[in-house]
Amino acid sequence: MSTRLHSASGLLGACAMAVAALWPLQAHALFGDDEARRAIIDLRQKVEASQKAADAANTEMRESDAATRRSLLELANQIEQLRSELARLRGQNEQLAREVSELQRQQKDVQANVDERLRKVEPLRVEHDGQTFSAAPNEKRDFDAAMDLLRKSEFGPAAGAFNGFLQRYPASGYRPSVLYWLGNAQYAIRDYKESVDSHRRLVSEFPSHLRTPEAMLAMANSQIELKDTKGSRRTLDDLVKTYPNSEAATAARERLARLR
Repeated sequence: MSTRLHSASGLLGACAMAVAALWPLQAHALFGDDEARRAIIDLRQKVEASQKAADAANTEMRESDAATRRSLLELANQIEQLRSELARLRGQNEQLAREVSELQRQQKDVQANVDERLRKVEPLRVEHDGQTFSAAPNEKRDFDAAMDLLRKSEFGPAAGAFNGFLQRYPASGYRPSVLYWLGNAQYAIRDYKESVDSHRRLVSEFPSHLRTPEAMLAMANSQIELKDTKGSRRTLDDLVKTYPNSEAATAARERLARLR
């Protein structure tokens, strides 16, 4: 557009010069000198006005072009700034994603550790010797360890393990079974007096436990070993009267017959 304005301005100037050169001759023939001069001055004024308009248009166009270039430059700068900010934010986002991933991994590790600790202390549901009760994991572990010693016929260590269990877990659901097996381990190492005491505690504390009739039969055996025939007979009589339908009562009747 700027080029077209320059071309138009040049053409207009050339026409004006040509007219100015020819006009005096023609005007002299048609008008007087004064009229010719006025016509020339008027024409020149029009040409100058047109030139000024063209110059103003050119100036405005140049200024507009410069403003456009400035606007484009500012826009380019803004775009570059936005790109830099976007790259920075993307980097922050990636860093945050890594941190979140690490926190999630740590949380899983912590949760796994907590679960493992809870498994070590959380009560377990136990069914043993006809009883259902809750026991801590270490409680069950200690009972099983004592029973393993008994199964290996390590009666002395087994008796020590059962005694230790009763001290650590006096209210344990395993208590009646521990008293029964403790008495048996003590009988095996010929500690008959302690065996009678352990079995008597079972009979006294847990009269309805399924091991109680067997404990009474074992207690009578220990009393026989202690030469307490009278006490043994009394224990067997109590067994037959209290638990007449038990297998232990059947064995007790046979032994009573021999004792008499």
